[in-house]
Amino acid sequence: MTGTKERLVDAALTTIKEHGYGGTTARAIAGRAGVNQALIYYHFGDIKNLLLAALDETSAKRMLSYESLLEKTETIDDLVQLARDAYREDLAAGHVTVLSELIAGSLQHKQLGPEVLKRLRPWIDFATRSIEKVTRGSALEQLVPARDVATAIVGFYLGLDLLHQLDPAESPAERLFDHAARLTPALGMLMAFGTVENETERPPAST
Repeated sequence: MTGTKERLVDAALTTIKEHGYGGTTARAIAGRAGVNQALIYYHFGDIKNLLLAALDETSAKRMLSYESLLEKTETIDDLVQLARDAYREDLAAGHVTVLSELIAGSLQHKQLGPEVLKRLRPWIDFATRSIEKVTRGSALEQLVPARDVATAIVGFYLGLDLLHQLDPAESPAERLFDHAARLTPALGMLMAFGTVENETERPPAST
């Protein structure tokens, strides 16, 4: 990516975080980047493509961070802490805000919808892998399909960000993560019980 394109992407990210989808115009982005707004159309074709490039940029950075955290995740407790840490980082970086604003924009501009959905799928895939990693071989693995849970978690993240935008002082995220942390011992017992049952039912090895 050239220097001008990088400046435009960075400017688009900052603008949509500060002013929302409605306030993210070619003039606002170009002014922040310090370039002629015609360069937006030269490099990206239109505003939609620039905003999607900005979402791709922030998503790629966040995914690298998440993948690094997942390597250290082995238990349900670890997974809850991963979710808490990731949410805090995403909130500070504005990643989920960018995604939420583009989802809101897709209600006005229908052509955005399929493109935003395409960029949501890798996050659902990541959440699915995370859940499968910590529930493999347990009763929880059979209880609810991991991908369904992953889809719910991604929706939960988006909803938390919207609530935070409406009233940052009353955001329920930390309380909800506290509740989840208190539930993990019970989930751990259920997982252990399922693992013991599986071992008991396994036929003895032939001699």
